[in-house]
Formats: sequence, structure tokens, C-alpha cells
Amino acid sequence: MKQLKPAVLAGIFSVAGVLSWAGARLWNAYGSLPGVPLAAPVVLGVIAVVLLATALSLRSRLKAQRERRPDAKGVEPLMAARALVFGQASALVAALVAGMYGGVGVFLLADGLEVPARRDQAWYAAFSVLAGIAVIAAALFLERVLKLPEDDDTAPPQAPSRA
Repeated sequence: MKQLKPAVLAGIFSVAGVLSWAGARLWNAYGSLPGVPLAAPVVLGVIAVVLLATALSLRSRLKAQRERRPDAKGVEPLMAARALVFGQASALVAALVAGMYGGVGVFLLADGLEVPARRDQAWYAAFSVLAGIAVIAAALFLERVLKLPEDDDTAPPQAPSRA
């Protein structure tokens, strides 16, 4: 499985942010802008906590297994693979969602925060961006915990010589 690259996540965040900002401007010109739900940062925060808890649990189990403790509970490879896929998918979606709410937040800041409802929406968007970054950080940490050690054999096998 390939590792997530922070540059790819930053690119997704940026493109989603620009498109969301442009969409918010267009939507606002034709009517009222849809609101940022209060549940957005809450759900992203819960996902970040779940990813972090999974990473910490797996890290301690792997450490106990490496130290060959008699009471060590092993990590099943399929469960580790599922956790890794969940982390990577969460990071990709969080980059997209955080970029989207970031673009809306920038639009709201540029448009002015005189209206209390818009001010609240800007806060919700900011918290959503922060929670999305937390999801990405937790997913990258989980990926680091589950990374297999490199082989000590870095030299390619040599073909037998002809005599």
C-alpha cells in the first residue's frame, strides 16, 4: 500500500478551498448561502479521536509484541490493513471537507461579519478546518505506526557467476 503524501492532501485542500470560495461567491450572488452545520467540526473531531485512539492502541500492542512480553496481544494483519485504509480514506475526505469549509470561511471573512449568523458560520467553518487538520494528522500518525520496518537486505540478489 502506498503512503499518503502531505503534498497530495495539501493540493486537495487547496483546490477544494478555491472551488468552494468561488461557489460561495456565486451562490451568495443568487440567493442566500447555505450554512455550515455545527455538526461538521464535531464529526471531524470524533473521527480524529477514533484515529488517534486506534494509533495509540496499535502502537502499544506492536511495542509489546516487539519486546516479546508474555501477555502481549498481537495485531492481526487484516485488522491493521483495515485501520490503515480507514485512516487514509479519512485523511483524503478530511482534506476535501476542510478545504471546502475553508473556502466558505474565507468568503465569509471577506464578505464581512456584521451579521451574527454569518459570524457564527465563520467560526463553525474555522473549527471544521482545524478538526479536518486533526483528522489528517491522526491518519498520518496511524500510517507511521503501522509502517513495516525496512528490510536490512538493500542490495539486490546477484546472479550466480559462470565459471
